[in-house]
Amino acid sequence: MSSHVDPAPARRVAVIGGGPAGLFAAERLVAAGLAVDLYEAKGSPGRKFLIAGKGGLNLTHSDPRPLFDNRYREQSATVGRWLDGFDADALRGWAAGLGVDTYVGSSGRVFPVDRKAAPLLRGWVRRLKEQGVQFHVQHRWLGWGNTGALRFATPDATVEEMPDATVLALGGGSWPQLGSDGSWVAPLRAHGVDTAPLQAANCGFDVEWTPWFVQRNAGMPLKAVVAHWTDLSGQPRQLQGECVTSEYGIEGSMVYALSADLRETINRDGEATLSLDLVPGRDLERLLADLAQPRKGRSFGEHLRRQAGLDTVKTALLFEVLGKDAGQDIGRVAATLKRLPLRLRRPRPIAEAISTAGGVRLEAMDDNLMLQALPGVFCAGEMLDWEAPTGGYLLTACYASALRAADGVIGWLRR
Repeated sequence: MSSHVDPAPARRVAVIGGGPAGLFAAERLVAAGLAVDLYEAKGSPGRKFLIAGKGGLNLTHSDPRPLFDNRYREQSATVGRWLDGFDADALRGWAAGLGVDTYVGSSGRVFPVDRKAAPLLRGWVRRLKEQGVQFHVQHRWLGWGNTGALRFATPDATVEEMPDATVLALGGGSWPQLGSDGSWVAPLRAHGVDTAPLQAANCGFDVEWTPWFVQRNAGMPLKAVVAHWTDLSGQPRQLQGECVTSEYGIEGSMVYALSADLRETINRDGEATLSLDLVPGRDLERLLADLAQPRKGRSFGEHLRRQAGLDTVKTALLFEVLGKDAGQDIGRVAATLKRLPLRLRRPRPIAEAISTAGGVRLEAMDDNLMLQALPGVFCAGEMLDWEAPTGGYLLTACYASALRAADGVIGWLRR
């Protein structure tokens, strides 16, 4: 008789979510010899990744550590431990392994040389398929059935799967049309998983402009301004950058960078004040002297352009705050140009935000990102309760948490 014994089948892991965190977790798991099924609600993986890369895929940032870690605010220590396993340099090395070279831009952000997301994603998915990852698209996760099986809605029917372990990488709640709709919150809460409410992050804010201002200035860029605000500990802060006036309020990279402080101030106080220095190159004394020069029959708007270098939208902002008779008090004008107050009423809806804060509380998981309430279920990516500004920090933490969760799965299955 033959003594041949068939090898035991590979343990099977379900990865739910086809964004960067899900794809990277699948890569790590299949490399460990596990059978990996990746489920994606949409018709193809990585849709938000592709859209985010349209203006140039910002992979990571060149900030040194621990400055890099500090971008994660209250969760900097925990995310820092993830980054110990996979940091910005590791991410650049990983991209190089896919044939994608990167460079550091003038802002410190790191981009692929061709600045495109599509070639990287295509090569990545192709490699995963060659390594044995099974992709199941148009599989929208519904939670768990009575037997503990994963339930998915497909175009044909509801199907159930019973893997040996699961990685949830379902994204936050922003850009729901691309798959990150936050629908995972309800099934997790139903199973006792503690989650913080999802909130808009890296978002714009509502300002109650007059119709006159909106009609003439919506969509206008505000360049070379300095934002002044008070952080949650009461400390004055400032940041130079650019933003955009929109029909609803204000948005843009500078606003996104301080959106967490502004959002939490609104949560606490009902509104927040963001003050803009519209002429950061001139101190108050010089500005007063410049504005005190004779107008020689020119309109006040033209006087502001000539004497203070104000463009149309900055002039409009001054009139929006001080009214049409602003020019009668030069001292008040100068002080306002150095600290023009904007009352922010509310953050924009989550669906419009670049990312979300809130999600699965880190205290609801062990150090390997396994849910305390659901042994064998791990979480990664933006669905966890951390946030960061744009600039490559979001994507880097998604990769780093995915590696942490995947290694957690490998260790748990071995035990």
